[in-house]
Amino acid sequence: MGAIEDRLKSLNIDLPAAAAPVANYVPAVISGNWLIISGQLALGADGKLDPSHTGKIGAAVSVEAGRAAARRCAINVLAQAKAALGDLDRIRRCVRLGGFMNVAPGYSQMPPIMNGASDLIVEVLGDAGRHARSTIGVAELPLDSAVEVEALFEIVP
Repeated sequence: MGAIEDRLKSLNIDLPAAAAPVANYVPAVISGNWLIISGQLALGADGKLDPSHTGKIGAAVSVEAGRAAARRCAINVLAQAKAALGDLDRIRRCVRLGGFMNVAPGYSQMPPIMNGASDLIVEVLGDAGRHARSTIGVAELPLDSAVEVEALFEIVP
């Protein structure tokens, strides 16, 4: 096990199997020194959405559940990175996270929700996890997920 997997273990995080795509795309692309991870939903280890992670933030989904969903998305991002790279220690840094929040009309407090993903990436990668970020409220997400997170990593080729 490498340093990143040791850190995951110390945080009591087990990466699930990487989720299969649900449409005509690939879950990850490596181009040069870049690893791009397609948007990941808050799927649990069983491959299903927890009921508390479905619906609209600011309506049926609480702020706490939204943050937990964003954290779960980040775990799934790392699972996809491991599947693509074989060794998470090939990650040099997280360059960017993009977060999409399924929000009720008028809800505008997406940044604290997205911190669930950002905080996890920094916990796992340390300073190499500090990243640029976009956080966007949307009307709907696949499977009625509360959150979806995508990522861009710089990697060691």
